[in-house]
Amino acid sequence: MLILLVLLVTAPVLGWFGIEDLGEALTYTGRVTGAVLVLVSATVLLGAAAVVDHWFRNSFPYSGMVALIGVVAALLANATLLLETFKDGDSTAYLVLWSLLTAGSAWAVSAVWRTSVVIPAPKRVAAALIVSSSLAVANFGYQYLFQPYQHGAKPLVTMTVGKPVLSQDRKAFAVAVDIRLENRSDVGFYLLGTEFHAMGERVPLSTKDRLRKQWRADAKQWGIFHDKHPLSRREINQPGELVAAQPWMPVGDWTEAGDVSVTRILVQLPVNTPYDQLAFYATASFARKDRLGLDQLESKGYSWSGGKVPQWLRNNKTPSDFVIYRGRAYENNAIATHTMDPRYVTVYWKFGTNGAGLVEVIARSGEEDRELSEAESRAVRSRYGLIDVETGPIEQTLWNVKSRR
Repeated sequence: MLILLVLLVTAPVLGWFGIEDLGEALTYTGRVTGAVLVLVSATVLLGAAAVVDHWFRNSFPYSGMVALIGVVAALLANATLLLETFKDGDSTAYLVLWSLLTAGSAWAVSAVWRTSVVIPAPKRVAAALIVSSSLAVANFGYQYLFQPYQHGAKPLVTMTVGKPVLSQDRKAFAVAVDIRLENRSDVGFYLLGTEFHAMGERVPLSTKDRLRKQWRADAKQWGIFHDKHPLSRREINQPGELVAAQPWMPVGDWTEAGDVSVTRILVQLPVNTPYDQLAFYATASFARKDRLGLDQLESKGYSWSGGKVPQWLRNNKTPSDFVIYRGRAYENNAIATHTMDPRYVTVYWKFGTNGAGLVEVIARSGEEDRELSEAESRAVRSRYGLIDVETGPIEQTLWNVKSRR
């Protein structure tokens, strides 16, 4: 009766997870795993029927072998689910359930083995069990252990800057910037946020080499503000000033495999602008659609009117303004969906002197305030396929426009 209890509890749970993955898993391998779980569930049910015949009726000469196959399948399935829940799961109930079922399955294998089990062609049966078990374990490992930590898919963001065009009254001009998003990969992506900004820059040059002390000071400043360093001692560091900033695609939009989209943005300035050139930047933050499902991101307020921002994002010396978006994230397979607590994607737009920087947080409700370690952050970004793409600076001189005013 204990063996029957273990099998009759294992089979419906495996079937339930398997049917969900067959219809809802986000990857092909996830659906294959669903099919495997359904097959294992059927094998376990067949094993339960064989246990009844083996112990009470003996009407089928090989019922002991079928019972043994059923309990071995249950042991393998319960053990792998226990490992997965122990590795990533949050549910204590499922952890206890898989622990009890794994222990019960191991005992059931021992109990069935000790009976007079008739196994025709034992070598062939053993080979079949080893091959099928190896395939199931390999598929499980690929889906839940190897694949979530692989990269290789990344959209391409490029910019094309047109020539400045004067207005009819010759008092202003506009520069057209085309931002092209091209998804050459075989997976889709959610857009957690996009940002475009333009910086006005002055370009003073020294007529002779500057002192080493001055060059070193500029090199340090360039490294902070531009993430690059001047190679010439005649360049004088002049931090740019923000002249335009805006998102270039809607928050929460998505791009499918093979999609191409182009957005045109016009940057307009007066002809008597003090800048010598403009520098354009575009950024985008993505999440892979084969790693998570995502509800529509909704506005959750502003930092200056009640919106909650984690302390680790705030800078008490120079406070910044934040706009906050949030949406429910869904795991890419049934096992993770049921054994992990619900996660939410929160996107914080941090506004500063160089446009808006985006910070994405995926965490359980109420845990957004906890700052992740570097290792934890890498694991979250890898699990959910979070990718940041940056392009720029692309610079456009304004000397021609200014000379015609």
